[in-house]
Amino acid sequence: MTLGSGQCWGRYPRVAQRLLPVSDRAAALPVTEESLLPHGNGRSYGDSCLNPGGALLMSRALDRFIAFDPATGVVRCEAGVTLAEIIDIALPQGWFLPVTPGTRYATVGGAIANDVHGKNHHRAGSFGHHVRCFELLRSDGLRVSLDETDASGLFSATIGGLGLTGLVTWAELQLRRVPGPWIETESIRFDSLDVFFALSRESAADFEYTVAWIDCLASGKQLGRGHFLRGDHARGNPRAATPSAMPRRSIPFVPPVSMVNGLTLRPFNTLYYWRQQARSKRHVAHYQSYFYPLDGINDWNRMYGPAGFLQHQCVLPPSTARDATAALLQEISRSGRGSFLAVLKEFGKAPARGMLSFPRPGTTLALDFPNTGPDVFRMLERLDSIVSEAGGAVYPAKDARMSAALFRQGFPAWETFSSHIDPRFSSGFWRRVME
Repeated sequence: MTLGSGQCWGRYPRVAQRLLPVSDRAAALPVTEESLLPHGNGRSYGDSCLNPGGALLMSRALDRFIAFDPATGVVRCEAGVTLAEIIDIALPQGWFLPVTPGTRYATVGGAIANDVHGKNHHRAGSFGHHVRCFELLRSDGLRVSLDETDASGLFSATIGGLGLTGLVTWAELQLRRVPGPWIETESIRFDSLDVFFALSRESAADFEYTVAWIDCLASGKQLGRGHFLRGDHARGNPRAATPSAMPRRSIPFVPPVSMVNGLTLRPFNTLYYWRQQARSKRHVAHYQSYFYPLDGINDWNRMYGPAGFLQHQCVLPPSTARDATAALLQEISRSGRGSFLAVLKEFGKAPARGMLSFPRPGTTLALDFPNTGPDVFRMLERLDSIVSEAGGAVYPAKDARMSAALFRQGFPAWETFSSHIDPRFSSGFWRRVME
């Protein structure tokens, strides 16, 4: 059996590989001569979840809950359980995910493997900070239960370890108390990059969730303009809240060309920036529309056409973040490329738990680019040069083409990590950055 681009969210690259179903956490790994790689719900954007010429351990069927204590908010579940499924059982009892990425359809195993982050990194750190323990199944048949007291290094290697240390069969997480499904939000329209950094500093102490949408095509004095969004969990059931569930829309087919192009991008960004006439606007939103706006569009990745898209998400150290972010936005604006959803956020100071964890103190910028061939790859290389010169890193979970040199610079613990890789596990990403 082969796996095409539909199993990689960016729809690039397209590779052939075998699919091996995994549905019993107590069973041994399948016997095969090929290299192995765990695969959850396919929400990684590039080749970190692909294994060209090898086999994928399709673990989405590991979807059982093992235990949940509504008094403490501790949940133990199999690695194929999605974040949405955790919310469904936990939120009615007053618990929510301590950290969530921009989609609730990622699996627990995938969230651990990529040490995902959310809008509250400055308060709560990354997903790995809330993992109490997990079981790791190695290819030699060894099963080991790991927690933060592990002295071998496997616990730290597996968090953010891109699935290369073995198969996580189950995990135990600490959830967080919330008063309900509502988020009190404030949207502030700002007109420059310097104002973003001022708002971010001002908001970090008082708001749990902070993030900004950026007009990636603005230039000159308007460079870095956008909307700063900050929020907290709201009490009660506010009357002025948005509907409790987002309407589900779909992109039913792959258009022949990308819907994100020069004809649509600039008008959208301009209209979106001016959609809010007031400088500041407060409202109460349901958690779905606040955390997961794109989950309301089924198969939204199809909008980029048959060639798919590439995301570039980087993190820049505090000492270089302002100037390097400006340089990135200037390069993107000059190119005329970009995305409807350009995200800018400052991470907090929490030390990473994983050897290859991406979140670290600094500023992260993320944008999607339609795959238009060699020209977009050349532009991405120019962005990489800015990141490299600034001492930053590119996120492996969102990457499909960064160089080995940039990876090794951004993740200096890669050599230590390499000693913990299961000898039968590999991925397209890892082989690429180890060349």
